[in-house]
Amino acid sequence: MQHRKNVSAALERFNMAEIDPREFGKLEAQVQSLQNEVQAMSSDVKSLLALANKSKGGFWGGMMVASAAGGIITFFVDRIFR
Repeated sequence: MQHRKNVSAALERFNMAEIDPREFGKLEAQVQSLQNEVQAMSSDVKSLLALANKSKGGFWGGMMVASAAGGIITFFVDRIFR
């Protein structure tokens, strides 16, 4: 019950005429700016994810080449020093 009284008292104190139109306009501009930044960051993250997925295949291809080269070198070094 006390909560309802506090809420109704807060609503009574809040009068729409007290909102400064200039301040409200500034807040709207800030919100729009933040929305644009979030949209730009979202597209950047998507492009980074696509780049990471492309490089993942290259990484495993490089690991395959390095493993094969290491195996061949180990084979010949083992045969030479035996």
